[in-house]
Amino acid sequence: MDRKSFLKNTILGYSGVMMSSGLTSNPAEAYSRPSDLKITDIRGATIAANYDYPIIKIYTNQGVIGLGEVRDAGWIAQALMLKPYLMGKDPLNIYSILDSIKHLTGHGRYGGGYSAVDIALMDIIGKVLNKPCWQLLGEKYRDEIPVYADTFAADNVENQAELMKRRLEKGFHHYKMDLRPVMLRGIEGAIAGGYPTQKGLQIWGEYVEKVRDVIGYKVKLGADHFGPMTIETGVALGQYMADSKFALAYIEDVVPYTSFNTINLNKAITLGSPTPTLGFEDIYGFEGFRPFIEHGAISIIHPDMLTSGGMIETKKIADYARQFGVSTMMHCAGSPVGTMAMVHTCATIKEFISLENHALEMPWWQDLVTGIPKPIIAQGGVIRVPDSPGLGIELDEEVMKKHLREPEYLTYDPGYFNPTPLFDQPISMEEAKAKNLIGGYKVAGPWWHINEQGVYANQESPDQR
Repeated sequence: MDRKSFLKNTILGYSGVMMSSGLTSNPAEAYSRPSDLKITDIRGATIAANYDYPIIKIYTNQGVIGLGEVRDAGWIAQALMLKPYLMGKDPLNIYSILDSIKHLTGHGRYGGGYSAVDIALMDIIGKVLNKPCWQLLGEKYRDEIPVYADTFAADNVENQAELMKRRLEKGFHHYKMDLRPVMLRGIEGAIAGGYPTQKGLQIWGEYVEKVRDVIGYKVKLGADHFGPMTIETGVALGQYMADSKFALAYIEDVVPYTSFNTINLNKAITLGSPTPTLGFEDIYGFEGFRPFIEHGAISIIHPDMLTSGGMIETKKIADYARQFGVSTMMHCAGSPVGTMAMVHTCATIKEFISLENHALEMPWWQDLVTGIPKPIIAQGGVIRVPDSPGLGIELDEEVMKKHLREPEYLTYDPGYFNPTPLFDQPISMEEAKAKNLIGGYKVAGPWWHINEQGVYANQESPDQR
């Protein structure tokens, strides 16, 4: 049954929908748990990549270290400021620890600290209980996770096709492209009142057709970054792109989750668009996604696990969505640490479609970690789910140190997992913001990308165009 049919025909009240706790059992009650295991420290390092990768380690008194990652282009201090709530705690008491830090989280990059801690604690738990993280979460539905190739907007149609050709060579079965307002600027009649006109949709359609000429029609293709939209323009977009010559699998974030009356706006577009809708990478937590799911405001949820709350919270969101006929995709623009945490989680989501990757042309991306087969993204666009304890990876110290973010671009320099005395005492969100320790999306850079000409360089982010 598809989503629209489910919403029209279901007689199951919201209160009757089964809820998932996220884990198959409480780790703190495991018979095989080590005795007197305590958290002794949390430290971080920021890697300069296609976006900054703020990576953390949580240390214990028995030498077991958990790896986690703050949201891409985020702030490492978002996780380090949680230190007072971790010190001396048993990492297997993960529920109580996470409950204690929920007041220091939020949407967008503000969800990065909580999410990173969740992942690092899960890594520790898996290691000490000798279980892969996916096994802590539940049944494994797949051994390989399909990956979709994200592609930035190009300056012209020919360059857009060239970007896709390079991705096609890797054999992906799912692609995504940008359809940005910048493509319409300066073209008479393409924009009216800040929104794309029918002519504007036709211009976007030319980009989609060119991409389809490259990748064909046996693979999925989605699109995002449309700019501000109304119900009328959103529905028109969905109707136009449903044409067989475009065949878009989804349109992403047509109306931002932050917009006034966003539930009703997104619901109207979702119900009126023959092209499925997708969202939202910047929502934190179950309660953030819940109204979109319950009110049929989105066809496919698209959480970024480094914002949405880590492994436990995201698993709960996806399981809930499934019971309303809503499938799951995942946004991912981070390092192999965050990616592999998502791989474990995706393996346990029954109605899962694919996982994003932004670093397909980063020559050293996969070298940041060891412990898993390389290439991490195998031919055909899949990642193998590890069966080794925890996340199944460790950091390659030499590669990590080679690509540390230069201090001049940082508001707080963590060095390479240096001690964190600045965060020994509790600090409020307001105080951390005032001291410029944390914030939203961090456009400082520069970022590393392979550009339209195939040159790997330190350059302006496409998101700043």
